[in-house]
Amino acid sequence: MSQHSVVIYILLAIVVTNLIRVLPVALIKGPIRNRFVRSFLYYVPYVTLAVMTFPDMVRATPTPWPGLLALVAGIVAAWFRLGLFPVALICCVIAYLAI
Repeated sequence: MSQHSVVIYILLAIVVTNLIRVLPVALIKGPIRNRFVRSFLYYVPYVTLAVMTFPDMVRATPTPWPGLLALVAGIVAAWFRLGLFPVALICCVIAYLAI
């Protein structure tokens, strides 16, 4: 891959990233009143985090079972309204002990 094409790819990534951030701000002037759209936008960060985290939880250990066990423990801990740090700590300890 040439140096020229790398620069083009980086510039294209910058344009696309900024476009998806600036375009909604430029097109939507007032507050969003639609209940469905507000609900959808509320859950987008959580879904994105889950999609990025789940595959790595399962693949971080030699077999998928410790990761799945840690995932279930994290869901149970979150169900009891523990904070992010305690849930992450519980998941790490359980995955470590299950290996």
